[in-house]
Amino acid sequence: MQRYLVMLMRNAGFDPAAVQPHRDFLEGLRAGGRLELAGGFADGNGGAYLLFAEDLAQAMASIHADPAYVSGGWDFTVHEWHAR
Repeated sequence: MQRYLVMLMRNAGFDPAAVQPHRDFLEGLRAGGRLELAGGFADGNGGAYLLFAEDLAQAMASIHADPAYVSGGWDFTVHEWHAR
């Protein structure tokens, strides 16, 4: 499994109603052993999570299912991360 750092920044289309479904999605990843860390940035403008996936295609499939992604209210950046 590889680690993927997923960073989300709120954009002009941000809808607060998508926050709880996004949190529920992350909890589902955590319960499935696919999430290592997650949290919001101190300034409240976004956050990040560390996702386990076999490859970039699997990581992107998971991210595309994230209600935050589906809502269009966040801009996403994804990096394969070789953390130690």
